[in-house]
Amino acid sequence: MARLPLILVLFLLGDVYFYQAVVTLNHNPLVHVGYWVLDILLLAGMISIPFIRRAGDGAQRFIAVLIGGMLLVFIPKLFASPVLLAEDIGRLFRGFPARSVYVSEATLALAAVIFLVTLFGLTRGRHFYRVRKETIYFPDLPDAFDGFTITQLSDVHSGSFSNAKGVQKGLDLVNTQNSDLLLFTGDLVNNMASEMEPWIPGFTKLAAPYGKYSVLGNHDYGDYIRWESKAAQEANLTRLKEIHDEMGFKLLLNEAVTISKQGQSIALIGVENWGKGGFHKYGDLKRATTDVPDNSFKILMSHDPSHWDKVTVDHHQHVHLTLAGHTHGMQFGIELFGFKWSPIKYVYKQWAGLYEQGGKYLYVNRGFGFLGLKGRIGMWPEIAVLTLKRGDTGDRLLPLS
Repeated sequence: MARLPLILVLFLLGDVYFYQAVVTLNHNPLVHVGYWVLDILLLAGMISIPFIRRAGDGAQRFIAVLIGGMLLVFIPKLFASPVLLAEDIGRLFRGFPARSVYVSEATLALAAVIFLVTLFGLTRGRHFYRVRKETIYFPDLPDAFDGFTITQLSDVHSGSFSNAKGVQKGLDLVNTQNSDLLLFTGDLVNNMASEMEPWIPGFTKLAAPYGKYSVLGNHDYGDYIRWESKAAQEANLTRLKEIHDEMGFKLLLNEAVTISKQGQSIALIGVENWGKGGFHKYGDLKRATTDVPDNSFKILMSHDPSHWDKVTVDHHQHVHLTLAGHTHGMQFGIELFGFKWSPIKYVYKQWAGLYEQGGKYLYVNRGFGFLGLKGRIGMWPEIAVLTLKRGDTGDRLLPLS
């Protein structure tokens, strides 16, 4: 919540600017009063969030409703207001004549479209799963693994689930990919292992011929709630590790395994969570690669993408491909016609999709589940399917770190 004041200021500026279109099209004082009363109530509620966020489940549900209402009211205004700004730039050179009714109508029409997209994201977006496919070329990929496919899931956050049919829709889509290997890159729960109990049968049915492997994310350690004792927290983590096993996932804790095919092999490495800033740094890549030969083809699972930027790229061994998650794409953003944007990009240099630096690749999954915001707006839940190919990258252009 450290950035809450900045977010509120941004929304308020968009709100004040959008009001000009309302005034241009409607002169009824009651409409104007209602406009500001609704906004003031929502802003007051947002300011109160830091004071009530540690309360019980009822308060948490109220916060979720409040955030949803804020997004429905303010996001359309914020993204439609630039139409009025463009008009003002033109008015500046014409002595500021009266606003055009047509421009104000266009502003309201755009806001209506954005409102509908936001409403869809808050009501249906949490299970609007998208399969994203990437083919990545490596000159030293073992021949036997040419065309090898990996399905990656990340950030399940089972404690947020409530719709069994919606979750099953995503799981069915995972199995439909028929990938060789299934990898999960952390955050199975929000806080407690018990959150995953109802969903074990569904995740157990996920299958891949070369196995299912996983790592822990920052939420899996139970660091964000108050426990009655340290022993209780440790017991929770022990139970979560057991759940991975019950679902058929081999949990990699700063260790590596060998994936073999037709007499050749690749190294699959998994580290515990390592994050920049205030996040814990449980991950130990040096330890995980102790027994991995330098000339092995290496795939690393590491929950937080900042680990790639801060540690993996400069690691003494060449890690060919790193799979991460954590950012969720902030569950809010725009991805259209090759354009990709989310506010999370101002926090993480690598936040969604495929990145490359010095022949080392990182794929950041947008996440299967959701946390905090009870939906996804524009940044839909993801099932990633990566195909490994032997050869050169060719003309494919990737964002750099």
